[in-house]
Amino acid sequence: MSYALGIDVGGTFTDAVASDGAGRIVSAKTPTTPPHREVGVMRAIEEIAGELGIDIGELLSQTDYIAHGTTASINALVQGTVADVGLIATKGHRDSIYIMNAEGRTLGRSAHEIQDTLRQRKPAPLIPKHRALEVTERIDHAGKVLVPLDEDEVRDVARSLVDQGVEAIAVCLLWSFKNAAHEQRIRELIHEIAPDMYVTLSSEVSPRIREFARTSTTIMNAQIGPRLRMYLTPLQKQLEDHGLKGPLLVMQSEGGTITADRAPEHAITTVGSVLSGGVIGGMRMAEQLGHRNVITTDVGGTTFLAGLIVDGEPVMAPGSVVNQFPINAATIRVHTIGSGGGALASVDAGGNLRLGPQSAEAVPGPACYGNGGTRPTNTDANLVLGILSPHGLLGGRKPLRMDLAREAIREHVADPLGLTVEEAAIAIHEVQNAQAGDLLRRSVVQAGYDPRDFVAYAFGGAGPAHCAGYCQDLGVREVVVPLGPVASAFSAYGLAASDIVLSAELSDPSAFPVDHTVLESHYARLEADLQRALDRQKVKFQEVVMQREIDLRYSMQVNELATTIPETGFTERTGDEILERFEEQYERINGSGAGYREAGVQAITYRARAKASLDFPVVLPDIAPASSSDPAGALREERHVCLDSQTGYVPTPVYDYARLRAGHEIAGPAIVDVPTTVVVVPAGVTGRVDRLGNLVLSYQ
Repeated sequence: MSYALGIDVGGTFTDAVASDGAGRIVSAKTPTTPPHREVGVMRAIEEIAGELGIDIGELLSQTDYIAHGTTASINALVQGTVADVGLIATKGHRDSIYIMNAEGRTLGRSAHEIQDTLRQRKPAPLIPKHRALEVTERIDHAGKVLVPLDEDEVRDVARSLVDQGVEAIAVCLLWSFKNAAHEQRIRELIHEIAPDMYVTLSSEVSPRIREFARTSTTIMNAQIGPRLRMYLTPLQKQLEDHGLKGPLLVMQSEGGTITADRAPEHAITTVGSVLSGGVIGGMRMAEQLGHRNVITTDVGGTTFLAGLIVDGEPVMAPGSVVNQFPINAATIRVHTIGSGGGALASVDAGGNLRLGPQSAEAVPGPACYGNGGTRPTNTDANLVLGILSPHGLLGGRKPLRMDLAREAIREHVADPLGLTVEEAAIAIHEVQNAQAGDLLRRSVVQAGYDPRDFVAYAFGGAGPAHCAGYCQDLGVREVVVPLGPVASAFSAYGLAASDIVLSAELSDPSAFPVDHTVLESHYARLEADLQRALDRQKVKFQEVVMQREIDLRYSMQVNELATTIPETGFTERTGDEILERFEEQYERINGSGAGYREAGVQAITYRARAKASLDFPVVLPDIAPASSSDPAGALREERHVCLDSQTGYVPTPVYDYARLRAGHEIAGPAIVDVPTTVVVVPAGVTGRVDRLGNLVLSYQ
């Protein structure tokens, strides 16, 4: 028997999924164990082995690969627990990272925050100026060497940084994306002085025009690369010591994996790894269910995440922003807010109820966990409302304390607002739904799509408890709650079902359309680079598909749109076809008639992506059909539940998911208890169990 494993290390829980490739899938959920997250990973694998009736050594020895999504990279950047990094820049250009291209006050900010000019602030610099040094060299915009590299100066600069105790060095030279020779020589000179120094080059990590974004990406890669290596290397060894023969793969922001031994070199691509798993899982499930357009919603312990799948493929973005600094790394476009199950509820100075973005995280967790947390969370509110079973989570293995939940809500929300505990709890619940619904509307509509053309998928530990509420006003046709063997470990399922995905890009700003021979030359180079990178993965592929896109913009504009390139060969008509696609996309986002070809169009960056499928089918199995639609045989109990402030507490049937079958229908209000989550079916909503064991919610 062979297995594929997916491991999703979240802020609160570590989820694991194993598939045998023949339709059997089992999952496990254990608390995350910061700062030693590998402990939680091994515990999750042990639980998976137990579910399969074998020991961990036997499981790992039969595992083809493990796909791992980790919060290590993003948490390190957000919390500032990064390596001490030095920067080597072209003389006269060190300060680009501090000037921030005049956009440092607005990057990553909402429209409301941007308008509040008096409160705009630049973020703290990525590195102090005494660790940002310069060397003499100059390459021009065409890649021609104008001033040779001063190698003696490089040695002096490298020794200075080593003497300052840096753990990594970022090298970002002007126009290096056109000619990387000077950066590559600097790395050689650094390693003559410090052979084990972690060195990252902008020409390898971010070969794009725009000096500030390229420098910030390179520095952040150097900040997290050494720590990611410190996490992955011992984890891989521990797995191999327990019998793992296959590779450990790490999920990247763009929705595919890379081998663990290569991941630290490209650490910045793993920043969104745990955000991508759920979207990839949604894509795989959509393939089985025949859905082309899907809104994926993931409510974990810490965050609420929303992604889009259009025509069967995730919607991508060329980069992202962390702590007001840009990251040049292709990513699945995922919108997020700090509004998960562990989001802290509070009352601000103006007497307004706030939920998040701060989280109780895994330690101490919500007050009801009894681990020392004293502040109320969304989870505490759901317990008071009767949504969560008083018997606890994880099939009763995680007991919940009603008294601690009520006391936390009373002290921090109810008393300050003059409400009862129950009124405060439903207010927290409704704020959660409102925040999530607002994010969904913005993420779908602002991308130029109509929500009525989509189906929503809702997963994560808290997603099924809230999805009917936050999707109600969105206008989607139906909400699919993935249950069955993946339940709240849906992101881990997405990891196990993911492909190897690598990308390569180059910037060559010019007027567009360009001659088809230019396209042929650029993509031949990019695809050759990708093939060499695939050869280094040491993984068996079933199929490799190359995708091409180009970043275009109207002249005098500053933002580009990634535009796909026809899959057929390049002809004299290819440039015009690409231009038509760009204008169609531009008008979908900005409105009919917004395009203006007379302004001229510019090509900025060319990109190729290799998607290599692993020779392992990870599919969800069909479940047994019911003899009738009546779910009475699955009724477990009736308890008083409050699902909205107008109705209050009402006797509500609670169904045992383990006894539901395909074709069963549940009329709201109702609760469906699953060992790792709970599904809320409000009044006016019908839940139907589909052939994969999902609960499909439809509004009447």
